[in-house]
Amino acid sequence: MIGGQDGGRATMDSEVLIVGAGPTGLTLAIDLGRRGVRCTLIEQKERPAFLPKMERINARSMEIYRRIGLAQKIRAAGLRPDCPMDVYIVLALNEPPLLHLSFPSVAQAQQNTRGTNDGTVPLEPYQLISQYTLEPLLKSVAETIPAVTVRYGCEFLSLRQDGVGVTARVRTTDGGTADIGAAYLVGCDGGASAVRKELGITLSGEGNLLGLRQALYRCDELFDRLPIGNGPGKGRHYHVADDKATFLIMQDSTKHWTLHSTVDTDAEMDAAFEKVVGVPVKYERLSCAPWRQNLLLADRYGKDRVFLAGDAVRLVIPTGGLGMNSGVGDAIDLSWKLAATLSGWGGPNLLKSYEIDRRQVGERNVGASRYATIGRRKSRSMWRPNIRENSPAGAETRRNLSAVASVEQRKSNEMIGAELGYRYVDSPVICNIPGGPEHLFREYHPTTWPGARLPHVWLDDGTPIQDRIPDGFTILKFGRSKADVSPLENAISARGAPVAVLDVPDRIAREIYGYDLILLRPDMHVVWRGNAAPEDATGVAAVATGHS
Repeated sequence: MIGGQDGGRATMDSEVLIVGAGPTGLTLAIDLGRRGVRCTLIEQKERPAFLPKMERINARSMEIYRRIGLAQKIRAAGLRPDCPMDVYIVLALNEPPLLHLSFPSVAQAQQNTRGTNDGTVPLEPYQLISQYTLEPLLKSVAETIPAVTVRYGCEFLSLRQDGVGVTARVRTTDGGTADIGAAYLVGCDGGASAVRKELGITLSGEGNLLGLRQALYRCDELFDRLPIGNGPGKGRHYHVADDKATFLIMQDSTKHWTLHSTVDTDAEMDAAFEKVVGVPVKYERLSCAPWRQNLLLADRYGKDRVFLAGDAVRLVIPTGGLGMNSGVGDAIDLSWKLAATLSGWGGPNLLKSYEIDRRQVGERNVGASRYATIGRRKSRSMWRPNIRENSPAGAETRRNLSAVASVEQRKSNEMIGAELGYRYVDSPVICNIPGGPEHLFREYHPTTWPGARLPHVWLDDGTPIQDRIPDGFTILKFGRSKADVSPLENAISARGAPVAVLDVPDRIAREIYGYDLILLRPDMHVVWRGNAAPEDATGVAAVATGHS
């Protein structure tokens, strides 16, 4: 609700004002709303745009969406589960592929999850869903939550803040201006974030690495016609072996396709699309716009009562699929910390920990994107003008490019370590232990090291442990432990924080987690672990709730 003026300050009608209704802002609004936090979400656009941006939710984000009750809705709206997720290196879709990398469909990945119980796989596999499908879905959910007010056609202009709250000046749909007051403001307004600029926070790193055009096409017949002759079969990505960095991506409907290429005009994009397809098809170009590759990270993730999340703090190249998914992680981390602070039990270190926790993940994900991008550049560097020649030299070029791509292209599509293996190092709200497992991009090794995500385990009755864990803090007891955790439970409860004790006698859980006792945060990251109750239960509770 837009508040009126009261002594120079807008009436504080919301506890949190969110600027930007992309996936990050919408996810934040939904999770805050389900926690009972009154929030207002504003978006400059009149409605969600039908533009291609992200097109894959990774495994960790799908676990998060499962936890807030949205995984099945997202799967129902996205690519059907039987579709392959294969990746090809091609000359054209009607010619034999130079390289075929097989990746499981969602249905195959789900079957693998059901048959694996060693902590190495996620509870939820990835889901291909286009941003122009995801945003309206999340918007429709947010609009059903009583605590959430959604306002499209409302543009953020400026802000001022003090020790009590934040007031944002906005432009409304009628062209006028008004003020919105809130206790906190979160800028989820993308790479060109007006909120970030208002705070004077800069992005550092490598900018404008490559300029491309991206076009969205509707072609109803293409997916069903694959394979065309000896061409590649149905898949997700088709990287073209040319000197234009061209690649074609199937979108969730299988009727829409995005094409990227370093050409200058829309007409050249149409010519490139026809060349890649290789046979006449009926198609319509729905949009076309330039974009640039960046590897940038914000110097800060906020200031005082204003926070930043998603692309507002981090710009990565889509290789590895870590952009939007990092934003979902930002939203979930910030959500429970804001809710705790507004409820009165979150200590001063809780909101301070947001930047400490999430900026290190942002930095690692920028590094992972760089790693994948360098790999893709290596394979593309093997292109030679003779690649199509029916000659020994042409055959050698094709072999060389395929051999390098077989190694390097996988770096873009195998990021399970970056997705699941991140942990919060030196966080003020984690009982830190020096050292810890190496952060790996492409390998995931399950761990309960403090700061890590709790690995997925199937319990003896066939339910996943993640589904047993309530909101709030959870003390997990494994292996029929007789430890008295009541001092820890009481210490957390004394802070006013929600806490539950969950007894898990299943042998497999104790074997995988390696400890009798684990304290989990509301986001299912490990705060503390041990084989006996902590000697200083009050101290552990103080750390976990941000009071130490």
